[in-house]
Amino acid sequence: MVEILSPTGVSRAREAGALVAEILRTARSRSTVGTNLLDIDRWARDMIVEAGAQSCYVDYAPSFGRGPFGHYICTAVNDAVLHGLPHDYALADGDLLTLDLAVSLDGVAADSAISFVVGESRPAESVAMIDVTERALDAGIAAAGPGARTGDISHAIGSVLSAAGYPINTEFGGHGIGSTMHQDPHIANTGRRGRGYKLRPGLLLALEPWVMADTAELVTDADGWTLRSVTGCRTAHSEHTIAITDDGAEILTLPK
Repeated sequence: MVEILSPTGVSRAREAGALVAEILRTARSRSTVGTNLLDIDRWARDMIVEAGAQSCYVDYAPSFGRGPFGHYICTAVNDAVLHGLPHDYALADGDLLTLDLAVSLDGVAADSAISFVVGESRPAESVAMIDVTERALDAGIAAAGPGARTGDISHAIGSVLSAAGYPINTEFGGHGIGSTMHQDPHIANTGRRGRGYKLRPGLLLALEPWVMADTAELVTDADGWTLRSVTGCRTAHSEHTIAITDDGAEILTLPK
């Protein structure tokens, strides 16, 4: 289903996006060496409940996971890239951590993800991967606007990822979002200009370029949820929810 929101719906989406951004900002600032992934999940739960919002993850049970997810935030470390199930693990210096969060507030959802390195270490490969996903996200947002097509976004994202030499997986990518977390259209992280769904004002999209250092192939962890690189290489993931407006694309999940 492709959902087009009214101006009032987009206004509610701004509030949801601001909440997601604030929770991720707070969780990042508190995620240090020794932090347990389960602590991050508890922080997310507490902030969601305090805001009067609802988790999009706790009861989420799609066909590709061993549902329901049962947690409030995705925590993916090093070779994990998507749907990272929080578990009893203490972060180490140099770990590459991705936090992915979606919440619903007043009936509208927003979704965002950030990757960063924990502690004082700065492994060059990890920093480079994070930078590439952020630049690809910027390119995808710049390509979005009324009259553009989903293929224009996919092409912009894929051009940045490919130029940096990363293989691209097309099984998981961006998506429509609105009254529910995952909607049509699918936004692959590579594609052809001029193809796909034509963007209209009121459409919300979650764009999410992600890469693995040396493979495009995923393997599902024994937990039934966490997706890892098949080679054990590191990964990175960046995501924003945007609203298509008459003037272009408005990022709803930027931290203040």
